[in-house]
Amino acid sequence: MDGVHGLPLTGPGLRALGADPSPPPLPAQIAEPAGFMVAMDGAVRIHFLDWGGPTTGTRGRAGVHSVAEAGGNVPASRHHGGVPGVLLIHGLAQTAWFWAPVARRVRAMASVVAMDLRGHGLSDAPTDGYDHEQLAEDAIAVAEGAGLLAYADDAGPDGTRPFVVAGHGFGAVVAAWTAHALGDRCAGLVLVDGGWTDLPAETGMTPDEWLAAIAEPPEVLRSMDAWLADRNAFDPATWDADQERAARSEVVETAAGRVKPAIHGHALSASVGALWTYRPASTLPAVVAEVAALAARDDDAGRSLQALRVTAAARAGAGRGPVHAASFPGLGHNLMRYVPNAVVAAIRTVGAPPADAGADASG
Repeated sequence: MDGVHGLPLTGPGLRALGADPSPPPLPAQIAEPAGFMVAMDGAVRIHFLDWGGPTTGTRGRAGVHSVAEAGGNVPASRHHGGVPGVLLIHGLAQTAWFWAPVARRVRAMASVVAMDLRGHGLSDAPTDGYDHEQLAEDAIAVAEGAGLLAYADDAGPDGTRPFVVAGHGFGAVVAAWTAHALGDRCAGLVLVDGGWTDLPAETGMTPDEWLAAIAEPPEVLRSMDAWLADRNAFDPATWDADQERAARSEVVETAAGRVKPAIHGHALSASVGALWTYRPASTLPAVVAEVAALAARDDDAGRSLQALRVTAAARAGAGRGPVHAASFPGLGHNLMRYVPNAVVAAIRTVGAPPADAGADASG
């Protein structure tokens, strides 16, 4: 399925994201990321997976290590210059492991880290701090603690600042907030099936109504075997050990043998509350970075692609560069699983934009 490059999108503010002419990097199948924690205010710890980069070989360090504070105790691999830094942010109620297919490929060309948002995965789940400013601050602290932003602060000879943040779904929204907060310290923003839609306006739902609409059916939660079988069935051809690990990280088993979401209820509600405050029409036109967008299967009304076109036109109206965009109408939400090479191509595109990337595009 990864041979699918998607349909390039054009129009006001859009530029077709075509197939990457460079050979796609091979996945580092034996690589095992190292876990780190970065400490935030209030003794909140944010977890991330350090997948290493082209200078590090296979990391393979067991356990979770501590980064005392942002910018402190930087992993040794980050002292090697000359390669970009890439931060990957997962979707709602998911974990850093969902980015494994992309991280295994990106590490051949960049130093790459995947984080667990607060309230998710191995990060702490405080009762507060789920507003957009704090979520962006968490992501920036991870990038600084991992040493990724050292690259952005040391521009290359061509003036580029090679730091890219990529997000999926809700993570795309957090990535957009992060890119906005970083200004010209961020070279690229990649939105994977999210980050351009105003959900309250599109759905007409409250956060609680939307959560009820996306809840997993009881039969899928009846056991771990049922849960894994359901996730496998999305696309058996791409089901592997990484996908199983990602699926297992989403849930916990109860004493009765059922499974339930691993995310705490208060963290889920607060995260969706933050999502409901996101206004792409004002956030994305203010982002200095180059932007790429990969859209999965749309609804029958085509609302997602229409929202992307509106947002891209708003960026063009603000004098920003075009959104490099492609659509995958036959694929579901998890494009990192189905077309990792396409996601890698998007990261490459915004991490090394063409000289005329700032020019307006009208298709």
